Amino acid sequence: MSAVPTLSRDQAAALVKAAVAERDTIQQNLLDLDGSFGKRLLAGATLTGETKRRWDAAAADLATLWDTFTAYSAVVDRAAEIMAGLRRSPGPQLAQISSLLYGQSVQLSRPSSALSRGDLTSTGVVAVTVFAAVKEMKPAFATVADVVGAAEAVWNAAADQLQQIETDLGTAKQQAASFADETLTGALTAAETGLAQLREVLNSDPLSLWRGGQADLTRLGRLRERVAAAVSRAGELTALRDNAGRRIAAVTAVVQGARDAWQDAMAARQRTTAKIAAGALPAPPSVSGLAARLAALDALRAEGRWTRLDSELDLVERQAAAVAKGCRDTEQQAAALLDQRDELRGRLEAYRARAAKLGGAEDSGLDARYDRARELLWTAPCDLSAAADAVTGYQQAVLALRTSDSPDRPEAVK
Repeated sequence: MSAVPTLSRDQAAALVKAAVAERDTIQQNLLDLDGSFGKRLLAGATLTGETKRRWDAAAADLATLWDTFTAYSAVVDRAAEIMAGLRRSPGPQLAQISSLLYGQSVQLSRPSSALSRGDLTSTGVVAVTVFAAVKEMKPAFATVADVVGAAEAVWNAAADQLQQIETDLGTAKQQAASFADETLTGALTAAETGLAQLREVLNSDPLSLWRGGQADLTRLGRLRERVAAAVSRAGELTALRDNAGRRIAAVTAVVQGARDAWQDAMAARQRTTAKIAAGALPAPPSVSGLAARLAALDALRAEGRWTRLDSELDLVERQAAAVAKGCRDTEQQAAALLDQRDELRGRLEAYRARAAKLGGAEDSGLDARYDRARELLWTAPCDLSAAADAVTGYQQAVLALRTSDSPDRPEAVK
């Protein structure tokens, strides 16, 4: 071992002051680590999996770290103590301080068997310098801090969300208690199970949720989505229960509208079939089934079958709307037939006036066509198809008069 050079008084004072400051910083960092939320949780939990493996190693490193620090701190304290009591002839004391700060003055215990050390006479005690002790503590501190910091980061990232999920589940369960909804009950039970499992993972193996230097909250996100869906469903059922009377009244109004549309369609159909031979005119959709479905809604409400009531309300409302539309279509078709008859009547009279202007007033063939069309159009019920053909034939005959009277037409041979 080489001799340690003796420091001057000023050098010793500066180095001791620096060593004490560094020791105080290391001590404060160790105390912060030891008292941190993450370390206290890890030390007090029953750990499993990846977290147990890493914490067991980190806990051993932390114990060794404190042992090293204790031995190192004792050397620094001894150097400071000697420096404080320095005499006027400080040679021996300065040599002692120099030896403490530069020599292998820190005695570290390395508990292991002689067999593992391979040294029959070894006591397991290693002497290192103050600088070497600090250098040895740094990676150990970083390893422990990494484990503690990762666990704490996972807890911090998940804790508030888990609490919110638990609160939401409690609210949903309270709402669901009054509903006989197996789907909702099953969803809430599954969400509770998922929450319990995730809490167990968070408490016993938080590092299994640590990926790529950050908390992996994928499982938590899926659980949050399931809970949100269950909460939403519970809210929907609660709203349905609270608004059931209003919704039933609204659907009843839609059904009544379908009945009114059916009556209007039947009246229009009767008016049309009295005047038009409307064998192809379809009958309006039936409203008879709506009354029974409407009556069943109150029974479902009384039984508290809110899910079934929800679907039945939607179904009855859709059916009633479809019936009302079909009835309005039938009414419009009936009215269209009467409009078509009236249009044919107007066209027939218009072409009769045109025939008179073209000199066809005395044309017996033309008159016969007119009489035939008029008889069809003013006979009830009117054969609309035959009448349309008759009017078209009369129209073409009138148009032929104009062609025959054209000045460009060669004079007929007498």
